Amino acid sequence: MIRIDGSRGEGGGQMLRSALSLSLATGRAFRIENIRAKRERSGLLRQHLTAVLAASEIGSAQVEGAILGSKTLTFIPGSVRSGTYHSAVGTAGSATLVFQTILPALMIAFGASEITIEGGTHNMQAPPFDSLEKVFLPLIRTLGPKVEVQLKRYGFYPGGGSFFAEIEPCQTFKPMQLVNRGEIKGKTASAIVANLPRNIAQREVNTVADLLNWHSQSMNIIETKNSIGPGNIVFVEVVSTSLTEVFSGFGKMGKSAESVASDACESARSYLASGAAVGEHLADQLLLPLALAGGGPSRRRN
Repeated sequence: MIRIDGSRGEGGGQMLRSALSLSLATGRAFRIENIRAKRERSGLLRQHLTAVLAASEIGSAQVEGAILGSKTLTFIPGSVRSGTYHSAVGTAGSATLVFQTILPALMIAFGASEITIEGGTHNMQAPPFDSLEKVFLPLIRTLGPKVEVQLKRYGFYPGGGSFFAEIEPCQTFKPMQLVNRGEIKGKTASAIVANLPRNIAQREVNTVADLLNWHSQSMNIIETKNSIGPGNIVFVEVVSTSLTEVFSGFGKMGKSAESVASDACESARSYLASGAAVGEHLADQLLLPLALAGGGPSRRRN
C-alpha cells in the first residue's frame, strides 16, 4: 500500500488524479490523506469523486472514502476492463480531467472502449475540450493507441456539456521525442460565444489580431446555442511541425472581451518567445503518459 500525503506540493486534485491513473496502470494500491488540503474547499468535490468512481468502475477496484467531502481515500485496483462507460460530474466540474484520469489504463487494456462523460468541457484551470482534441490527443496517438473524441454539447458554467471518446489500446507504447517544436506552419485564433452576442467574439478576435499582429483572415468566430448556459472562450492556436499548441482566455462576468483575448495572447507570446517544444500546461499533462511509455507499463491490464 502506497501512502500519499495530499497536502504536499500543490496540494490539489491533480495529486489524486495522478495516483488513480498510476494505480490503474500498474496495479498498485494506495491510500491518500489530506486530499486537496491546500484548497479553499478541501476534500473530494463532485469532479474528484466522479474521477474516483470512474476509475473504480473500469479498474474493478475496492474503494474506501468515496464520498463528497472525504479527505481520505483508499484505492485497491483489480483488473482493468475495457468496455462502454458513462460518467456524469453533475456540476460544471471538468469532464476532461476525469477523462485524462482513466485514459492511461484504457490505452493499455485488452480491447477497445467507448466513454461518454458529462460535465464541464470548457473550464478555467482545466484543459478545455479543444486543447484535448487538437493538442494532447494527437501526441498521445504517436505513442501507439488510437484515441478519438467528439464534442456533443458545450459545457460552460453550470456544466451540462458532454463528449464521446473511442479508445483502441496498444500493447507497447512507442517512444516520443519532442526536442523542439519545429517550423511554425500556421497561426489562427478563434472566439466562441455560447448564447451570447456575436460582438463579444468580434471584439476578441480584433484584439488578438492587433496584439499579435496576425492577419484578420486567420481569425474565426464560432456562435453556438448548443450549451445550457452562456459561455465565452478565446483560443490562440500555433501549429508547428512537431505539434500544435492552443492557448486560451476565458470569459466571465465583469471581464471585458479585450481582457479575455489579452490572456490568451500573453500565454501564446510567452510560448513563442521561449523556444520550448511544449507549453507549461501541456508539459504537465504529458508527464504521466510519457513516464509509462519510458518505463513500459508494469503489466498490461485486462
